[in-house]
Amino acid sequence: MNLIVAVDKNWAIGNKNKLLIQIPSDMKNFRMLTTGNVIIMGRKTLESFPQSQPLGNRVNIVLTRGEYYKVNGATVVHSLDALWEEIKKYPDKEIYVIGGESIYRQLLPYCDKAIVTKIDEAYEADTYFPNLDDMEDWEVVDTSEEQTYFDVCYNFVTYQKKK
Repeated sequence: MNLIVAVDKNWAIGNKNKLLIQIPSDMKNFRMLTTGNVIIMGRKTLESFPQSQPLGNRVNIVLTRGEYYKVNGATVVHSLDALWEEIKKYPDKEIYVIGGESIYRQLLPYCDKAIVTKIDEAYEADTYFPNLDDMEDWEVVDTSEEQTYFDVCYNFVTYQKKK
């Protein structure tokens, strides 16, 4: 299982249920990797999308404790056991965890690869991703050249869980 996230220099990922910044090439990379595959998210992440609707051309799975939560175009599961059963249905697809904070924290131990857009800025934030640079069981296996979006510098960094 993979995860995909954009973080600032403090590993912040969002503020008030919004992304810290929308970088077009980051969005394009996200679309390219996740289209045709399975994405797993929490309820708040889904609700941050336009019209609170699932993303097209992907299998959308929402992990939430909300027993009665339902949304057209997405499968809703309420436990990790139910999630594991659901993703078994897609053996030929890549699985991407896409947020938010609590979903990342719950599923990080089950992920082998993290695609991280590291933004060289610090933003006001209320949600964070665990700092993979401080975790002994994760290592950087690829880093893009530095990119810029106006005056914002960022890199695409791929982390792999050590075997």
